[in-house]
This record gives sequence, C-alpha cells and structure tokens, in this order.
Amino acid sequence: MACAAILTIGNELLSGDVENTNGSWLARRLEAVGVDVRLIAVVPDEIDEIATMLREQADRADLVLVTGGLGGTPDDLTREAVAAAFGAEQSEYEQVAADLRARFPSDPEYAARWAQLPAGSRPLANPLGGAPGFVLGNVYVFPGLPSEMEAMFALIEDEFRGEQPIGSWRRSYRTTESRIVGVLEQAGEHHPTVRIGSYPSFGAGGGEVEIVLKSTDPAALDAASSWLERELAATDS
Repeated sequence: MACAAILTIGNELLSGDVENTNGSWLARRLEAVGVDVRLIAVVPDEIDEIATMLREQADRADLVLVTGGLGGTPDDLTREAVAAAFGAEQSEYEQVAADLRARFPSDPEYAARWAQLPAGSRPLANPLGGAPGFVLGNVYVFPGLPSEMEAMFALIEDEFRGEQPIGSWRRSYRTTESRIVGVLEQAGEHHPTVRIGSYPSFGAGGGEVEIVLKSTDPAALDAASSWLERELAATDS
C-alpha cells in the first residue's frame, strides 16, 4: 500500500486564522482510494522551511501532496520552494502562460506569473481557478483554495488509486473508554491487521465513545467488527 504525506502551506493556517480543512479532506479522499496517510503538516510561507520538509517527506513517503502558496502575491512561495528543494530551474511554461494570458485578458502578465514552474514538472489544470498545479517526481502541488484544490484532485484521483481501498466501520456507544479498554486491547490482539481507534466525548447525556475500525481487507474488517460488537454488547449486559 502506498503511503502519503500531506503538506499544507500558509502562515494563516499556523496562526489559526484559517481552518486547515484541506489536510482533512485530502486524507479522507486518499484513504478511500487505498493510500495510507502517515503525516499531515502545516508549513510556514518560508522557502527554506518548505524545501526542507519537501526533501524529507519525498524520501520517506511514496506520495507528497502539497496545498497552498500558488497565487501571485509575495507570500505565495510554493513554486519557488519546490524548485529549491529539488535543484530545478524555474521558468515560464510557454503554453501554460499563453493559456493564462488568454483566460485573464484584463491582467495577462499577472496571470502569467502562475506559469513559472520548476523545470521537469507536469502542469495540472485548474478547472475552477487560475493558478495551475503541477507534479514533480512524487510531489503533487495543488492550490490552497479548497474548491480549486478539490476540483483539481478529482481530475487526477485515479493516479492515486491502489488495489484495495481502506474500508472503515464505526459505531458510537454510550460508555467511557475506561469501561471498554480491555475489549479494545483484546480486539487488537485478535485482529492485528485491523486498525482500531476510540474517540471519547462528553455531553449532557454522559460519556460517549466512537469506535472506528479500518482495514484494506474486507473479510478482516467484517470479522473484527462482528467480534467487537458482540464483546461490547456483553459489557452492557
């Protein structure tokens, strides 16, 4: 199974001014096509910081997905950072620039800035916006605006599709983790190929725990969920 790292770029994410919805959205979509997400990180708008993280994750992960920093303002530095990370020259892609100038005739030269891509990269069309994404090696770069990022991802989603999607099962129980921890430990021992998570919450009605199981093996997932349901039902009796 391929593994992925997701890097979201922007000082606005680090400060909390903007919610990092892109990281969560990409993680869900990658998992649905069978990619195991191992890291979601937020990186500031600094070329050296972005480049360092990119080099590190490109070596560790099969896929690196990057969102943000593709506009034309001074804090949009992702193109430069990717070029710096991999020692690539950055130059204008003529056809991309021509298309952008034609699409944005009111300010063609501003739009053409978006065509300054690292040499050797493959441009990705932006169906809902201006700045194109691109692919360099195992690094996929998307815009930060969620609607544009999601539309671009949809165009190339099949490139990430593995042999088996990661299936999931989830149920919520009116209980606390302390009451069911023994069952969860046994579940891990009996079903080692299934990832088991428990997520507690507390409200006016008392404690509640959501149990989430995940696996690329449908039979293993079914067996684990059936076992867990029986055992958790027994704890309530």
